[in-house]
Amino acid sequence: MFVVLKVIDVIIPAFNEENAVGKVVNAIPKNLVRDIIVVDNNSSDQTCKQASSAGAIVLKQHIQGYGAACLKGMDFIHGKTIKPNIIVFLDADYSDHPEELPQLVEPIIEESADMVIGSRSLGNREKGSMTFPQRFGNRLATVLLKLIYGYKFTDLGPFRAIRYDRLVELGMSDMNYGWTIEMQIKAAKRNLTCVEVPVKYRVRIGESKVSGTVKGAFLAGYKIILTLFRYA
Repeated sequence: MFVVLKVIDVIIPAFNEENAVGKVVNAIPKNLVRDIIVVDNNSSDQTCKQASSAGAIVLKQHIQGYGAACLKGMDFIHGKTIKPNIIVFLDADYSDHPEELPQLVEPIIEESADMVIGSRSLGNREKGSMTFPQRFGNRLATVLLKLIYGYKFTDLGPFRAIRYDRLVELGMSDMNYGWTIEMQIKAAKRNLTCVEVPVKYRVRIGESKVSGTVKGAFLAGYKIILTLFRYA
């Protein structure tokens, strides 16, 4: 039986995900987490309403960017009297499977890992759930991570868990597309114990703001490569 003795908070960046964010929040095992924090990143739809109706704490981040939204969620948690032991990040588009959260946090609870990446490459990926630019970018980035920093990853997956104290030590700063790779680079540079667990991945609800456009895919790829060499 899976027993949790740790405080777990979840951060979900969201931009125009009114049709998906409620499903994401509802699918998170509520008995395992303290707070589910949805950070609305300038949505023009009903994302806030849907997230709140599902039971999430909703924050507003008017500075556009995935990383900016994550940092807003972290600032909220930093202000709490009782800090969490574990922070989980996942996307608001329902491409991740939130019910897999127990598998994601288990290595940290067992004190065998500082950070856990949910690997879509190792898991069951629904056909069409990742575009060619996503797959190519993931492959290139993980190869470069191995060559430059000596850490082997198979994915830059957004569904991830990390010890709160280790996350604070990383000093995260990226405001947009480089957020996930920055975390993995800084974890490698600090010699954190990082593991991957296979996770399922499905076709997202709605159109991707990054991989769904040529401009978005190019900017994300450029930022990932730039971040890789910036910290080298």
